[in-house]
Amino acid sequence: MTSKAHMLRIIFSLNFLLWVFCPTASSAWGFQGHRIVGSIADQLLNPRAKLQVATILGFELRIAGPWADCVKSVVRNDDGTFEYKENPNHPEYEIPCTSFRTSGEQKRMEDYVGRNWTQCVYPPTGQERGCHNTYHFDDIAIERDRFDRGFLGTSEHDLVAAVSAAISVLKDRPATAPFSIADKKEALFMLSHFLGDLHQPLHVAAVYLDTHGHLVDPDAVHRIDPSTDTVGGNNIRDQHTPFHTEWDAIPDDLGEAATPALLSAARSTPPSGGVVEDWPALWASDTVAVAHYAFEGANFKFVSPQHWTVAFDDRNAYLAAQDSIKRRQLAKAGARLAELLNAIWP
Repeated sequence: MTSKAHMLRIIFSLNFLLWVFCPTASSAWGFQGHRIVGSIADQLLNPRAKLQVATILGFELRIAGPWADCVKSVVRNDDGTFEYKENPNHPEYEIPCTSFRTSGEQKRMEDYVGRNWTQCVYPPTGQERGCHNTYHFDDIAIERDRFDRGFLGTSEHDLVAAVSAAISVLKDRPATAPFSIADKKEALFMLSHFLGDLHQPLHVAAVYLDTHGHLVDPDAVHRIDPSTDTVGGNNIRDQHTPFHTEWDAIPDDLGEAATPALLSAARSTPPSGGVVEDWPALWASDTVAVAHYAFEGANFKFVSPQHWTVAFDDRNAYLAAQDSIKRRQLAKAGARLAELLNAIWP
């Protein structure tokens, strides 16, 4: 989906459920960014990993990258069945999804959503949007310096957990609960997308604000007040655009594939230490650290409940820093996707 496409979010606490119904919510990096991440990884795979990807997927990671956003077009009908439905008002949403619209692959998308619809725990709202939408994000308070499962804004069905579950399947183990992953192809679809999400700062870290625009630390008060939830930056507007949407947009000069500069940066990404199973949390911690810079120089003003605006100490300097962060994060995402698959298939 494009950066204008809404990204549905549901999570363990009511404050996250409010995010689900926000019409401006968007998808990390847009489909172009996910294709860039996949394209970088495609070029960094070792021969065995490249063969495994080709055999399992039937196409490159660049094509697979947008899949987890394409499944958001699957809706639950009143009779309990699941159906992929194009949005007649936004035909452009289908641009990255055409490769998955064969009868068999469309059924896979519908089946995936059906299997991952109600298996997580969250407060009833009278309107279900599917647990699979929680796999795209964490909302760790910006006061933290790392990812930790004990922090508010995480859950057993969040982004880090989704990456871990997909890794488990690729390593010939069952998917960890509560995820339902049909096979290695589905796991590759998930990883090719969620590694991109994991490196978008506002998909991992968040600010919680009071009515004066000051930070509220949910871990200090041991709860998240829905009225302070910025919904991953979607309830904050920079002029007329959600702050989150601005971070989802890739730099204007990038297309849908790796550039020499991005490849060079990806090759310079330091290797991840430890065992593969620890990498998702390690990478999330790195993104939390990057998110500190994503919010640096940003000043928030309360407008109305769950609505803030943002201004910057130096707007031009902020936008230049934002552009640089986006490029580094896209490069790291592609490098780490390749590193992961190379480790699984050395």
